[in-house]
Amino acid sequence: MSSPHDFDFLHGAWEVRQRRRTDSLDPGSAWEEFPSTAHCRPLFDGAANIDEIDMPHLGAKGLTLRLFDRESGQWSLNWSSSRSGRLFPPVIGGFGDADGRPGGRRDRGEFYGDDTHDGKEVRARFVWSGVCDTSARWEQAFSLDGGETWLTNWVMDFTRPGTNREPVSETP
Repeated sequence: MSSPHDFDFLHGAWEVRQRRRTDSLDPGSAWEEFPSTAHCRPLFDGAANIDEIDMPHLGAKGLTLRLFDRESGQWSLNWSSSRSGRLFPPVIGGFGDADGRPGGRRDRGEFYGDDTHDGKEVRARFVWSGVCDTSARWEQAFSLDGGETWLTNWVMDFTRPGTNREPVSETP
């Protein structure tokens, strides 16, 4: 089951290798890759945090506000882009089994929500995996069929500045 300290690993500075599809809904679209940097700081004694990611290649910055709901035991991940200045619908979930039962892997979290992309209704999934002190991976996938099938369209490999450790080796 999730806890208010699930995202403690993320606090501090990161170098981030970004990979994203040029068309988030087309499985045949090309991938582009670019570097970025991120910094996360805790709030509410760890039960919340905020990070900013700087993506010069895109001419944009992103912000994520994560909040732990003590009643439900789940996290909401709330994203905003400097391009729009608006908060996108949250994805909700946690670390452990996909359905939130205790006993799941503590180095993997899954979060789900509904959104629109290019005017189409999508189910969004964020997955955090390979979580440790020096690296982690975040993946975004969209589903156009209510979660029956998924298309991974964005991957970020996080590494601590100055570490020589390779990021998580899973490939979408």
